[in-house]
Amino acid sequence: MQEAITIAGNVIQPGTRKSVDLPIPDFYTHASASMPVHVIHGNKPGPCLLVCAAIHGDEINGVEIIRRLLKHKTVNNLKGTLIAIPIVNVFGFVSQSRYLPDRRDLNRSFPGSKKGSMASRLANILMEEIVEKCTHIIDLHTGAVARNNLPQIRAYLKDNKEKEELARAFGVPVVIHTELRDGSLREAAGDLNIPVLLYEAGEALRFDEVAIRAGVRGIMGVMSHLGMRQKKRKKTGYDTVISADTQWIRAPESGIMRSIIPLGTSVKKGDLLAYINDPLGEIETEVRSSVFGIVIGKTNLPLAHEGDAIFHIAKYQEAEEISGYIETYNEELGSLNM
Repeated sequence: MQEAITIAGNVIQPGTRKSVDLPIPDFYTHASASMPVHVIHGNKPGPCLLVCAAIHGDEINGVEIIRRLLKHKTVNNLKGTLIAIPIVNVFGFVSQSRYLPDRRDLNRSFPGSKKGSMASRLANILMEEIVEKCTHIIDLHTGAVARNNLPQIRAYLKDNKEKEELARAFGVPVVIHTELRDGSLREAAGDLNIPVLLYEAGEALRFDEVAIRAGVRGIMGVMSHLGMRQKKRKKTGYDTVISADTQWIRAPESGIMRSIIPLGTSVKKGDLLAYINDPLGEIETEVRSSVFGIVIGKTNLPLAHEGDAIFHIAKYQEAEEISGYIETYNEELGSLNM
């Protein structure tokens, strides 16, 4: 048997599961505040996986992903430990905001400090009480308000075979190698040699059923790869393909935009993506792709100023083939019961 794990003074014995209220700075209304943590501590030693969501408080898909994950029957017989935090940025979640009350971005505040800003203190609490106990992390995110992301994994894959294997085990067709952002959880955990996968899917302040199903399925795939659960995934009808670069397509003019392609579409250089019209109907400007690839993100807002980022494209030469993988993947997700 493995040893007990302690979080915020709460001892979780092997073979048990427990919810812990991790103390954080109070609201200024005198109401106390805490970060909700659920720990499933298996009988047998194994990896300690952290799955967390809502570091950006308005990115709520991950909250539902974790709820479904914790209700999944296979997590009751884990080898190792699962630590699940559905709402990291409690203050942003309550106010439906990406940021903390001081307007700081929590995911640019790691590893934090006991005596810094609120963001810095929250980051420090998460690092000391949770992250330092973990061996692997899956961080759940969505696009911003009015921006929708195709289910995708982002990770720093340079010279890191284990992280690439974990990314492939997650099972989404699109994986993107991305550099580390200063002050991010990925960077801080990386300094401790803890591999982190960042899952992006859907839009802020919206539940997206495809994104949620993909997230639950992906986490289960990673847990199987790590040996935390016995059930293995069935062979899929698609492959996972890594992109080393992405590019935003920006509005060439201001106006009312009409998009003509959905997420996951393969595009070639010069393909038509959208039209931007003058509200009076006198001017029409075409928006065309400048690269080969897959549309992995797009704005849902039809109002565009010149220079606005409106389409996000992962660069692939084999884009048509990958688009077929995405179609197969979506069909498989639609057949799942979750």
